[in-house]
Amino acid sequence: MRAFEKVSEKEARMPILRSTRRIARRELAATAQRLLDASTLCAIATVGPGNRAHINTAYFAWTHDFRIVWLSEPHARHSRNLRTNRSVAVAVFDSGQSWAQPDRGIQLFGSAREVGGRAARDAGAAYANRFTAYAETDLAAYRFYRFRPRRVKLFDEPALGTGIFVTARVDADGQMTWERTEVYEASS
Repeated sequence: MRAFEKVSEKEARMPILRSTRRIARRELAATAQRLLDASTLCAIATVGPGNRAHINTAYFAWTHDFRIVWLSEPHARHSRNLRTNRSVAVAVFDSGQSWAQPDRGIQLFGSAREVGGRAARDAGAAYANRFTAYAETDLAAYRFYRFRPRRVKLFDEPALGTGIFVTARVDADGQMTWERTEVYEASS
């Protein structure tokens, strides 16, 4: 049986309950891997001038330590944003999901930057591994960007349960540590 406590008494429409259910590192990593494999597209949120949000969609690859890499033109708004503010949020989900069916997705929070040298070669190898046609394209104007997550939020109803969001910290080696489990319940 799960123990719950209310997160906010003010939430009348959808209370968020905090569960004491911890998720093991191995399960966190396996869930994150499945969710990152579920789509080749991600939404990348950056912070622009005046602290204004900007979002971009890009094809991405990921590495064993949960770093996300993508290709972009350095003059694109999101690329320019990264030069002045490295704070980034990334969302990955299968856009073919249907309303009222079990849902899945992952949100990642951390920082990103353009990479060069060995880091760019490593990013290119990860990208080519996921997108075999990449090796045959001429993208000389593009650069690789690498995102390092510090925190992830996992939502995988088939694996974790209905309305359950699990948040974990991610260390520099990609090891995840459970932080909290939240249960979103529709009010009666």
